[in-house]
Amino acid sequence: MSRRYLFTSESVTEGHPDKICDQISDTILDILLAQDPTSRVAAEVVVNTGLVLITGEITSKAQVNYIDIARQKIAEIGYTGVDSGFSANSCSVLIALDAQSPDIAQGVNTAQEARELSSDELDTVGAGDQGIMFGFACNETPELMPLPICLAHRISRKLAVVRKTGQLAYLRPDGKTQVTVLYEDNRPIGIDTILVSTQHTPTIGDITDDAAIQAKIKEDLWVLVVQPVFADLDVKPDHNTRFLVNPTGKFVIGGPQGDSGLTGRKIIVDTYGGYSRHGGGAFSGKDPTKVDRSAAYACRYVAKNIVAAGLAARCEVQLSYAIGVARPVSIMVDTFGTGKVDDDRLLELVKQHFELRPAGIIQTFNLRNLPAERGGRFYQDVAAYGHMGRTDLDLPWEQTDKAALLKEKASQMLSIA
Repeated sequence: MSRRYLFTSESVTEGHPDKICDQISDTILDILLAQDPTSRVAAEVVVNTGLVLITGEITSKAQVNYIDIARQKIAEIGYTGVDSGFSANSCSVLIALDAQSPDIAQGVNTAQEARELSSDELDTVGAGDQGIMFGFACNETPELMPLPICLAHRISRKLAVVRKTGQLAYLRPDGKTQVTVLYEDNRPIGIDTILVSTQHTPTIGDITDDAAIQAKIKEDLWVLVVQPVFADLDVKPDHNTRFLVNPTGKFVIGGPQGDSGLTGRKIIVDTYGGYSRHGGGAFSGKDPTKVDRSAAYACRYVAKNIVAAGLAARCEVQLSYAIGVARPVSIMVDTFGTGKVDDDRLLELVKQHFELRPAGIIQTFNLRNLPAERGGRFYQDVAAYGHMGRTDLDLPWEQTDKAALLKEKASQMLSIA
């Protein structure tokens, strides 16, 4: 018997208060790693009306100006006018930073395995914290991501494009998107609701009436944002799709003036839009010894290669770590009944062909030495519009370079059985 249901995911634009914080945190990380690849970073940012607070724990040989970093990133996002209650040039920037705790550092510098005289070089770096991480992939979209979060991110990115190019110059940086997809038997078959809340100027040209302004925004967004997003997709909005824009009737006050922001408060937006489980750890502002970040990337890499190999339609991978210990405490693979081989056999393949110790993950993805061709930008570019499934960025954990190997090894397993 077929089953229909709705699933919803949301995204936010780069001007959302929480995303401002994520981007400043990761810009700090980029700049510190560019000067000192061994930097230990846990950079947290808070924003409110006219205020930026940079706090956390940082141990690095790099010499940087944190105030300039914050102001430059805020200006890049688009907060440059004094009328928005938050501006790159006029906001106060406060710094309250400590060094990494030596109790933590000793376990990261020399993992338990190395202290027990392991000769394996990848046993030298211990996990920067305990915790659980999840990664996910499915065959709903070309990027092997769930469709709802894929669409929500596409709309958010397009909002930024039409704002920055001047196509819709009345838009301001803050915004949120949400897409509800209709599923039947675990496959997307329609678009139920599209919701866009976007900050805007008090007037648009000579339009001053609030109702007329919202009607203008809705019309423009449908033509210039929503329709282009669906151009290459089979599932599209139709006459049954609800399109909601600024449901309160007005969105002039936004950004940090409208709401405070905090690093790490959009972890579901950063990953799979709630479609998959989440371990609870945030990514931004953390150097790659923090497995909350690096191991979540590794989980995505494993799951994506399994799906890309055609071994499952959906795959979720969980890792867990103990602070100061290099090897994962546990590894789990779940294909939700869609696997071409048993999950236990897939787990064997994962253990054989993927390096999941922190030092190995850092080495595999080159997470300390930033690509020169990207001008020192790496982590800050994933701090908005998602860390997974990005087709606009060349991310190492999005590669499917192990898919052919997994397919071959799984075929051998089946033939032996």
